[in-house]
Amino acid sequence: MRIRSFQGLRPTPESVSRVVSLPYDVVSTEEARQLAADNPLSMLHVVRAEIDFPEGTDPYSDAVYAKAVVNFQNLQQEGHLIRESSPCMYVYQQEWGDHVQQGIVALSHVDDYDHGRIKKHEKTRVAKENDRTRLTSEMNANAGPVFLTYREVPELTSLMRDASALNPLYDLTTDDGIRHTVWHIADSAAVTALFEKIPCTYVADGHHRAASAARVGRERREANDSHTGEEDYNWFLTVLFPGNQLKILPYNRLVSDLRNLTPAALMERISAVAEVIPAKNGEPQSVGEVRFYLGGKWHSIQLVPEDDADPVSKLDVSMLQERILEPILGIDDPRTSDRIDFVGGIRGTQYLQKQVDTGKAAIAFSVYPVSVEQLMAIADAKQIMAPKSTWFEPKLRSGFFIHTF
Repeated sequence: MRIRSFQGLRPTPESVSRVVSLPYDVVSTEEARQLAADNPLSMLHVVRAEIDFPEGTDPYSDAVYAKAVVNFQNLQQEGHLIRESSPCMYVYQQEWGDHVQQGIVALSHVDDYDHGRIKKHEKTRVAKENDRTRLTSEMNANAGPVFLTYREVPELTSLMRDASALNPLYDLTTDDGIRHTVWHIADSAAVTALFEKIPCTYVADGHHRAASAARVGRERREANDSHTGEEDYNWFLTVLFPGNQLKILPYNRLVSDLRNLTPAALMERISAVAEVIPAKNGEPQSVGEVRFYLGGKWHSIQLVPEDDADPVSKLDVSMLQERILEPILGIDDPRTSDRIDFVGGIRGTQYLQKQVDTGKAAIAFSVYPVSVEQLMAIADAKQIMAPKSTWFEPKLRSGFFIHTF
């Protein structure tokens, strides 16, 4: 794998707590508006610039992209974002309760994405990819990193541990209780050399950011008669974490109606798929167990993959879709159906229960989280996961590091 250091922008220590923000794709426009209220320095004014316009403004309008660029320039002109004195890499550590993960912040090459050495497991949506491509191109910058993972290399883990023994650039705990700490890496050449021995990396989170960075790279090289492959537009901002440190939460399902079935009739249909037993709560305990909330109670079923199933078909969310959601509840295409909602595991199963109890949904399904090894096996097989299969937590913040080109 090709990675390299970069001379990017980063917040001043005095401004960092106000600059960094959640990624654009984990908050709605209204949530972003509330989070950035009374904080003009938030990166949400850059990655979600529609919040600076009246409600109902088209987030894909020319004015929104122009405003994002102005907001980005203002952060630099007002001294809240500063340029590194020389190219460098960083260690980025996140602590969430007793969970700790350390990743390396560096640039990855768009050719590695285009040639399949940076492997993906999700399809991108055209509108979202077009949006991030335009924003990246007009800003001439990667405003948020792509979250990559790799099979652990002990030497890299040791190198990160050594770097994190020094004084940090930032040590910040955000409102959600997640502690973010950043250090410079003294020997970037050693990191580059170790990654040259790694055959591939995997997109954990940020498929649209990765796809848009690659598109911008292709567009720039086509417009540059003197293209060499080393220009900054050939590289994009990434944080690379060893897979054994990552935490994946489930991506649960809410269905708005029972397709004209009574709860008793639905229970009978599900019982024909797998034995239904009472459950104390909505937390599945192992792979294959799915819990569902119906009639004011939690229930459990065990789904077993076929012996010859491929890696995608073995996923709990795939078996749930193929055996219950589609044939019984009529959710033919979860990507387009307006009868199903997806809920990240960070909200907990009590949230699912409340949605059903208050009538906002008719039934909730809670699944066991996908493992990193399952994700890698699917990407290695050049297959695509079912939509909304993984929810990585904690989320990387936008604004700690910005790559410009």
